Amino acid sequence: MPKTVDKGEHIKTRRITFDNNELVRSLYGERNVNLRLIEKKLNMTVNIRGNDLILQGGPSELGLAENLLTQLYGLVKEGYPIYDRDIDYSLRILGSNHKAELKPIFLDRVYIPSKKSTITPKSINQKNYIDSIREYDIVFGIGPAGTGKTYLAMAMAVSSLMKKEVNRVVLARPAVEAGEKLGFLPGDLYEKVNPYLRPLYDALHDMMEFESASRFIQSGVIEVAPLAFMRGRTLNDSFVILDEAQNATPEQMKMFLTRLGFSSKTVITGDITQTDLPEGKATGLIQARDILSHITEIRFVYFGKEDVVRHPLVQEIIDAYDKLDT
Repeated sequence: MPKTVDKGEHIKTRRITFDNNELVRSLYGERNVNLRLIEKKLNMTVNIRGNDLILQGGPSELGLAENLLTQLYGLVKEGYPIYDRDIDYSLRILGSNHKAELKPIFLDRVYIPSKKSTITPKSINQKNYIDSIREYDIVFGIGPAGTGKTYLAMAMAVSSLMKKEVNRVVLARPAVEAGEKLGFLPGDLYEKVNPYLRPLYDALHDMMEFESASRFIQSGVIEVAPLAFMRGRTLNDSFVILDEAQNATPEQMKMFLTRLGFSSKTVITGDITQTDLPEGKATGLIQARDILSHITEIRFVYFGKEDVVRHPLVQEIIDAYDKLDT
């Protein structure tokens, strides 16, 4: 056990010893960047003495830092590469729940064969989301932008397709007018609605080689379409995602949910705080949450600002707007 030595009334010192020189270098990061980030985030000092780390700071900061470093070292032992963003994610997780285990979260890899870097959850809610998609046929992911709702759903869809668990993937979005009338946009119907579907194409191409994605789209194995195109269809052996579901009307949401066929999964993602529907028009996402939450076979997963996995400024922006709304 690390020894604690008092250094004044509030500042304490704690020593942590690691047992492998090679792994320690991976833990510390190039030029000790990971340690410097921990110092900055926790307002403490970290000094290196070979395989030992000497931590100095307040009692709560020391406890969090020791827990963090010990668990990150365990991840390194499993071959997990530690990046600066992992420090941020880990601090959020352990800061809110010191009993949380990082291994089950960060080592839960989504199988994407052509992906250069692995896709893993970065928060407890993201882990719950992935597990829910595996277990349930209908899953709602509700929360602010940047929490990984769509990206992880896409990763699970592509993974299911590659493992031949489904025969096709259908990605849908409401084509809601936001600033420009569809009739005023140039081109035919496809060219008018295509800009609304661009984020789905971007996520897809991030997970698959461009040629592979194009081949799947051309053959209909992967379909990216406006929500309105789902009417009248029954989707069997499919993984279906409805993105930006806060922009679906109650009628559209009912239509979409009743498309579910045999051996299929459906994931619905959205942010109930951001809707582009006309003022006074109800959103089908809120209605679905209110009337379907009692069905045990349907899973609702809620994300918060602590799950944001974009640039750190995104979380601060969400905080600022939350304060404005209150």
